[in-house]
Amino acid sequence: MGKKAVLIGCNYTGTKAELKGCSNDVKKMQRCLIDRYGFSEGDIKILIDTDDSYTQPTGRNIRNALALLIKSAETGDVLFVHYSGHGTRLPAETGEEDDTGYDECIVPCDMNLITDDDIRELVDKVPKGCRITFVSDSCHSGGLIDDAKEQIGESCKDDCEDKEENGSGLGFVGTIIQKTGDALQSAFSHDNIAEDSTLTNRSLPLDTLVDILKQKTGNHNINVGNVRPTLFDVFGEDSTPKIKKFMKVLMDTFKAGAEDGGGFLGKIGVLAQDFLKEKFENNADYGKPAMETEVGGKQDAYAGSKKNKLPENGILISGCQSDQTSADATPSADRAEPFGALSHAIQMIIQETDGKVSNRELVVKARNSLKKQGFKQRPGLYCDDKHVDSPFIC
Repeated sequence: MGKKAVLIGCNYTGTKAELKGCSNDVKKMQRCLIDRYGFSEGDIKILIDTDDSYTQPTGRNIRNALALLIKSAETGDVLFVHYSGHGTRLPAETGEEDDTGYDECIVPCDMNLITDDDIRELVDKVPKGCRITFVSDSCHSGGLIDDAKEQIGESCKDDCEDKEENGSGLGFVGTIIQKTGDALQSAFSHDNIAEDSTLTNRSLPLDTLVDILKQKTGNHNINVGNVRPTLFDVFGEDSTPKIKKFMKVLMDTFKAGAEDGGGFLGKIGVLAQDFLKEKFENNADYGKPAMETEVGGKQDAYAGSKKNKLPENGILISGCQSDQTSADATPSADRAEPFGALSHAIQMIIQETDGKVSNRELVVKARNSLKKQGFKQRPGLYCDDKHVDSPFIC
């Protein structure tokens, strides 16, 4: 039985999105895998942006590392992925009435977003008899493996009505926090935390993402309505499959002569239409990487699109629910290094149990631990029934 891992930490040093504890989370998890679970150092791929001697956690590098991890797997292997960094949620941009979901994303250091659909496509390639555990210590991470069965958590759309009644749903606040970082600090406060700790949410608000993309491209016309076209414009062939699918559907419709104000190029899509018009006028071959992408239908481009079959081999442990934020904590200098709240809780639980803990037990213990510390984030467990009581990692 082989044991292989990919550990990803993004601190975004020197940017508006800067965090402090993500690289520390990765290094602690590396030591844990080696000491507690018998992983070989050579079978652990590390991507961090705080040390140039390591592979940088760009979108392309992360996807390549995950693809190689899965490609090298054989029946019986144990695969593990840990991500510490920002999460974000992209709202629908197509203008279609039934495109009402969100794409939960992790945020690589270069802002080349990786969506839940992209991660799901990778999980679907895991060989039979092999499983992959994905720990995501990031905001909006509930349901990051698209359409995985929710075992512990409150992120599934099917429960929206109940969640609105008990106050745990996305609702109005969940929508507003996408547009302002200030609301993130106030809507999800952390009570009873030591006064000498500084807390930052591991969420990248859309306005911050847009500002970083403006700085990166020099284009100040970027807004929420054309984030996906901008990501494709910046990263091209290196864009994620989900972004390419979106662009293919958009360009097919654009070239077919769709009119403003209706269909795919509706209320928000008209912004992307203007974007494309300018690009095609300057370069007739613009969009070639997207046009070569296979798309089953326009629903493939929808935010939060669903598959027909639940993933069997993927296990997701999320730092919080899809409408919540996860904390990045910085204690005073004479105490401890910065850390992610979930990552820290996992390390404590593994130490207490000597690593002998099931997926269910880990998440329940993490929830209780974080609640006692005053954190409002609620970790989740998403997987097939057969993995609920399986040992964490192996």
